[in-house]
Amino acid sequence: MSRLFGTDGVRGVANEELSPLLAMQLGQAGAYVLTRENEHKPTIMVGCDTRISGDMLANALMAGVCSVGANAVYVGVVPTPAVAYLTRKYKVDAGVVISASHNTVEFNGIKFFDGNGYKLPDSLEDEIEELIRSDMKGVKFPTGASVGKIKYRTDAREEYINHAMKAVNVDLRGLKIVLDCAEGAAFYTSVETMKELGAEIVAIHNNPDGTNINANCGSTHMEELQARVVFEKANIGLAFDGDADRLLAVDELGNIVDGDQIMSIVGTHMKAQGKLNKYTIVATVMSNLGFFLMGKNNGIHMEQTKVGDRYVLERMREIGASLGGEQSGHVIFLDENTTGDGLLSALHLLQVLVETAKPLSELKTVMEVMPQALVNAPVLAFPISTDAFTISLIVRSEKRPSVRLPESRREEKIFLRPSSSSAARSSGCNTTINAVTQTLKILGTIHRIVFILQNPAIRTNTKIRMTPFNSAQALVFLIQSKIW
Repeated sequence: MSRLFGTDGVRGVANEELSPLLAMQLGQAGAYVLTRENEHKPTIMVGCDTRISGDMLANALMAGVCSVGANAVYVGVVPTPAVAYLTRKYKVDAGVVISASHNTVEFNGIKFFDGNGYKLPDSLEDEIEELIRSDMKGVKFPTGASVGKIKYRTDAREEYINHAMKAVNVDLRGLKIVLDCAEGAAFYTSVETMKELGAEIVAIHNNPDGTNINANCGSTHMEELQARVVFEKANIGLAFDGDADRLLAVDELGNIVDGDQIMSIVGTHMKAQGKLNKYTIVATVMSNLGFFLMGKNNGIHMEQTKVGDRYVLERMREIGASLGGEQSGHVIFLDENTTGDGLLSALHLLQVLVETAKPLSELKTVMEVMPQALVNAPVLAFPISTDAFTISLIVRSEKRPSVRLPESRREEKIFLRPSSSSAARSSGCNTTINAVTQTLKILGTIHRIVFILQNPAIRTNTKIRMTPFNSAQALVFLIQSKIW
């Protein structure tokens, strides 16, 4: 059986892969593992996004929490970063978010935070999973007065809003902002925060009905926001995802500003003000080459991690960095919260606009975006080895000066990362030849291409010379034959 936990919790189709039974088991095992050393009666905080399956799964999970003697506090629909913040503020023992982030309504997910508001390390996830697989072996279920209870809170949204406004002191009067709330958890918190700070708000996709979350809107579907910013003659457009832990922007001309560009704008501003710890930004290997060149040109050290905001966060904590994130819009301001936070990212970006009095189209020129291809590729029908692998290929291609790499980086990587859903993983992890060769065509003059297959169930990449016949060998053949 494949690993339950992916790169961001447990995800799957609600009521199929992610059933109420599994949610209850996760509540039981998670509460037990995260609180077993406590001498007091533990408390778990639970929140969710707007999707219709949230109530079903949240109640099942809280039943599991209560069955092992822990209490649950249900804060309802709030952004993921709100749960992280409130878990830490109120010193509860753990937090849980019911959300599938940017995915469509049929999916849902469950992710845990420890008592300090941080996502769990692999070791704790493995303990939770092992306990579920053992049918809670060794766990004594309480009875009578020792059973846990559920408390409901309705003030969580306001507390999170107050925290965000205190964290970023900015006056937004005079700014016209178009907000795309993705029919998700940002529908109230982001709109009310920016109204309270004085901005003129045009809100779109902020009427969630349980079924429309991320439906052709939000940070994964930016077209409507781009057009609306131009039509409204707005200063900026801001797009959140379903659980509001990521942010992408649109400048006044209708052009997308991604996570790399947001970190470049905010990071250079923070450095100028002496607020960028260690003069360092932490990003993943998927970030654009132009992002790393921006760092070099501005005296900012760039740290790289594996794909996933959890790995960005781990490195930030290790080195004491205050800013890090992903191209997808997960941006972490570690002095203010312990996870990606769309609202904080928006306020920091708006603060730069206000303090510099420059339009976003000008601010984003601090980073030159280099040609890059990100391909969602279907998997092949046949299975492969369960080991992750890295294959290095020497490639000759026509020179394209516009994308020529500096001598220190005459290598480019193509990351082949399967979906975090168990359904996708179970059908195999190879990408199709056509999809990868499309990527190859876009790459310029490079000495080496490194193909990396990332298996969420394997935590290291093992370098080998050759593999049993699979798509990787076919790629070698294609390149040698210059078919493309």
